[in-house]
Amino acid sequence: MTKWFDDGALHFALGIEDTFVPQERPGERAVDEYELTEHYTQWRSDLELVRESGAEMLRWGVPWHRVNPAPGEWDWSWLDAVMARFGELGIRPIVDLLHYGTPLWLEGEFANPDYPQRVAEYSVAVAERYRDVVTDYTPVNEPMIHALFSGEYGYWPPYRTGPGGLVEISAAIARGFVLSQRGIAEVLGDAATFVHVDAGFRYTGDAEAPEHRGTALRLRRQSYLVEDLVTGRVDDAHPLRPLLSENGMTDAALSWFGEAPVRPHVMGVNYYPRHSTEVFEAGVQHGGGFADPRPTRDDGVDGLLEVLRAYAERYGAPVMLTETCVTGTVDERIAWLDASVDAVVAAKARGLPIVGYTWWPLFDMYEWTYRHSTAAREEHLLSMGLWDLVETPSRLERRRNPVADRFAHHAREARGASSERRPQQPQQAQQSQQNSTTDHPEPRG
Repeated sequence: MTKWFDDGALHFALGIEDTFVPQERPGERAVDEYELTEHYTQWRSDLELVRESGAEMLRWGVPWHRVNPAPGEWDWSWLDAVMARFGELGIRPIVDLLHYGTPLWLEGEFANPDYPQRVAEYSVAVAERYRDVVTDYTPVNEPMIHALFSGEYGYWPPYRTGPGGLVEISAAIARGFVLSQRGIAEVLGDAATFVHVDAGFRYTGDAEAPEHRGTALRLRRQSYLVEDLVTGRVDDAHPLRPLLSENGMTDAALSWFGEAPVRPHVMGVNYYPRHSTEVFEAGVQHGGGFADPRPTRDDGVDGLLEVLRAYAERYGAPVMLTETCVTGTVDERIAWLDASVDAVVAAKARGLPIVGYTWWPLFDMYEWTYRHSTAAREEHLLSMGLWDLVETPSRLERRRNPVADRFAHHAREARGASSERRPQQPQQAQQSQQNSTTDHPEPRG
């Protein structure tokens, strides 16, 4: 059976921002993007927008903290209806299982010794329940952002800091990643497709200045750390082996990854031209992260193609651009959409094994700084989407903008270019699209 990533086409996808950090403490609010964007109540019409856009796929996350509200307890009421709608609309979901948040009852979050088993239990439960609808999974979105924010910067729970925190959280996330993928594979067998996704980090400027050379080299290497762990690439010769050993990773723990590796069918890379390239300045030290950020530089499509090639070569898998956009005016968004699609299409023609392009997100989102703010929701709006979010007295409206038209144009072009190589849509899928107006009762939000 030919899988979608082997059919020679460039597949167009969208995403709905699904960051979940439900824990609160003084001075820090919960972040639940589905709550902030009202996706919990507007999910049905949101999925209709995906079909309207011409996208074949949607990167979409399960809110673990809601479906698993207590140990061993499950509430599938909302998720059942959403998953059924995916099937009716003929949209292929690529399901994010972990997009930053753990349930409130998991004390210590990623540092809890039971975390790897708990996240695997949850992942398997989702795979078993929706095995007839979902075959494509991302076990962990951007694991190195998890490790940095929760393990090095002390920015998100469990608020670890420094190299020791980075290693502790990286190891925990990686172990949960492996157990989750192995569990899903046991449920779905050969039908399972795993799209690993990480952030594309770049470091430039005066990175070779004496005071920055060591830091820049470490950051470049550690940007691959979790993916290297789960794919069994970290051995005694790995350049980060001393860092891991010095900060608590035992030989036995490291050997476990070598004995039980999991690999991506597709390696997803997230790249934002205005944020993914950090600049080192001679004589200036920054710790990184939101608390002490380095300046950034827009290297446009050159930076994009560099990170895509690097991941394709490192992991020997086809790559997918799993997130990209610019936050800006409609004209700025269209300019980046056109430039990035053109670059990806040209690179694919030259032999880069790229199988998908994802604009993120479908509609606008709210900046993560909302967590550390007391300002109203609208003060944190990021204009990024194909649909704008507009505050009204009754609800948060989605208003289509010209970026959606341009995305639909590119998606049509891609389908036309590949139509001779791809089989006709199965009759069953055609019928499900024709019947897509079937209604369902409102789930609990």
